[in-house]
Amino acid sequence: MDSSLVRKIEKAKDYAEQPDRVKITQYKAQFRGGNNDHSITYETGRWDCDCSYFSGRGTCNHTMAMDLMLNRMAL
Repeated sequence: MDSSLVRKIEKAKDYAEQPDRVKITQYKAQFRGGNNDHSITYETGRWDCDCSYFSGRGTCNHTMAMDLMLNRMAL
């Protein structure tokens, strides 16, 4: 194996142990809900979902679930 690739792998493992190095600024996902699929985005500190509950309240179970799943990363 290429020695420079080995070093890159070691560095990637080191970075993975330091999640504070990463700040997610944009995120897009398709969420498979109980009845329908939903488009979810995260941009500049704000979640958005195309479900009707979110449009009336600014939060929903889809965005709350994503927040819980990603809570180890600095959003």
